[in-house]
Amino acid sequence: GTIMKMLPKDTFQVDTATSLMYAGLDVAAVVGSMSFLYAVVQSDFYNGLPIAGQALTVAPLQILTGFAMWCTWCIGHDAGHGTVSKSTKFGKGINRLVGEITHSMICLTPFVPWALSHKKHHLNHNHLEKDFSHQWYIREEAGDLHPLIQASYYIRMVFFPFLYFIYLFTGIPDGGHVLFYGRMWEGESMKDKLDGALSVAVSVATAGTLWHNMGTSDFAVVCMAPWTVMGFWLFMVTYLQHHSDDGKLYTDDTFTFEKGAFETVDRDYGELVNKLS
Repeated sequence: GTIMKMLPKDTFQVDTATSLMYAGLDVAAVVGSMSFLYAVVQSDFYNGLPIAGQALTVAPLQILTGFAMWCTWCIGHDAGHGTVSKSTKFGKGINRLVGEITHSMICLTPFVPWALSHKKHHLNHNHLEKDFSHQWYIREEAGDLHPLIQASYYIRMVFFPFLYFIYLFTGIPDGGHVLFYGRMWEGESMKDKLDGALSVAVSVATAGTLWHNMGTSDFAVVCMAPWTVMGFWLFMVTYLQHHSDDGKLYTDDTFTFEKGAFETVDRDYGELVNKLS
């Protein structure tokens, strides 16, 4: 309460129309760039190239589409916080709809399960043992970690394109966002799980429809390659937001919500990237 009183009142004002405009622009950017990428992949020019030539031709478009997906992911993030709309009457429904479109459909990230683990992350931000999304450990105690965890540290960059899939599907470290198990679901009701299952169904139906209509090769090139680019942006920004030379971790004896929250680090990615994402 004290901190909120120190900030200008317009800090917490949300204009639903403006939020929906940005959501619409980002979704349009993904649809437009991905449609153009698919058109290129279907062209005689592309199919007449050797594999190396095909890869070089589509790489810039895949990077562009992946970045547009990242921007759209940020809109879904705000929907998960309930800040796309704060309308008393329609806000909850608007945030849910925007979240399902941007996260469950566009980014193949089941919205309700993600919002659940993300909420628990913020409630335990920078807690050594209770934080979600980040598996903190003390450097001097790294030798006590499971051997597989230690091994994964040294080869982590090899798995970088697949880490978001591993996080969502296998449930490391929070619990599954597709298959519901692990600590993120402890204490959650069957109603909450069914609600989360709807988001999973949207993601699976979207991926399945695209895969069925495009075929495996084109689906991988047009959808999943940009998805890994989106995952790169997500992991890079998330890492930089939560790590700094003077960052602190807390235990039960020292943790408060305010202390943890203020360990977040704002980064400057350049005017263009800041504005777009």
